[in-house]
Amino acid sequence: QVQLEESGGGLVQAGGSLRLSCAASGSIFTAYLMRWYRQAPGKQREWVAGISSAGSTTYADSVKGRFTISKDNAKNMVYLQMNSLKPEDTAVYYCNVFQTTGSHWGQGTQVTVSS
Repeated sequence: QVQLEESGGGLVQAGGSLRLSCAASGSIFTAYLMRWYRQAPGKQREWVAGISSAGSTTYADSVKGRFTISKDNAKNMVYLQMNSLKPEDTAVYYCNVFQTTGSHWGQGTQVTVSS
């Protein structure tokens, strides 16, 4: 079993920054893909960023240059540094790990960006 717990969400003004954290516990394998998704009210969940066990990163075009995903293997943590936030970044942000056991999700953390 894999457990994921997000934290760090909140209310921020446009142009501000937030850092989301995802604490992973349980059976995290050596080969995995950690990802951040988000879901805005009335919209489908969308992929935001991903980082592989080897450290390769990818980003959605909408956040490229503003968001940075990183991880701390020793602490089993994944982070999402979000800069230059926009009102359209408002959403519930979810941490996800994909490995051979399947896809596992956290409960999400709310990010609200005011204009």
